Amino acid sequence: MPKRGEFKKTAKKDSIRQREKNRRLQDDRVARNRNRRVAEKEGRVKKGDNKEIHHADHNPKNNSKKNLRVVSKAANRRVSNKGKK
Repeated sequence: MPKRGEFKKTAKKDSIRQREKNRRLQDDRVARNRNRRVAEKEGRVKKGDNKEIHHADHNPKNNSKKNLRVVSKAANRRVSNKGKK
């Protein structure tokens, strides 16, 4: 079985692209969950409070404390969807 990031020589290009995309999405999700856990430990959010961690500069890779804010789900969607039409 190939290791992570490696593919069988017989794998199709579409399959490889899809797996790479899924891996990037999973890595982003892991980072979001990590930020949420840190905020929970600091007492800024609680489970089931309908709050989310918002990235002020809209860059999910920038996880500095200055860039992260706790906002409601609705506010985060409103800010995130500006200009997407």
